[in-house]
Amino acid sequence: MRILVQRVDEVHIKIEKNITSSSGKGLLLFIGISTDDNEDIIPYFIDKITNLRIFDDAGGKMNLSVKDIGGDIAAVSQFTLYADTSKGRRPGFSSSAPPGKALKIYNSFITALKQTGINITQGVFGAHMEINLINNGPATFIIEKP
Repeated sequence: MRILVQRVDEVHIKIEKNITSSSGKGLLLFIGISTDDNEDIIPYFIDKITNLRIFDDAGGKMNLSVKDIGGDIAAVSQFTLYADTSKGRRPGFSSSAPPGKALKIYNSFITALKQTGINITQGVFGAHMEINLINNGPATFIIEKP
């Protein structure tokens, strides 16, 4: 699993020009699932993301987590995070999990994320989405399985 984490002030997810979900200050997660992933890795990612200290404290130091600031999390599936661009001009996606497997792991991840008590919004798995966001920083981090 590979998750791109962006610190944001707001997120609006559109499908077919209609806003399907919105969130405020917090995190936007782009979630990539690989062929060798399974549900056993979910607790690691939930703990890492919800406790990652990437928001400024009163002194301007990154010292607070999304939980500390009472922030939101928007989650979007993103199979292209496992694109192989090393050869040619067209990316290969053989390392991305097939849709059935990815959907199962993605849904389990979202369920676990919602159990944290943080306000969670999400995109629609496999849908073509337009994501409007306001980056805060910008501050962007990649979290991968250990």
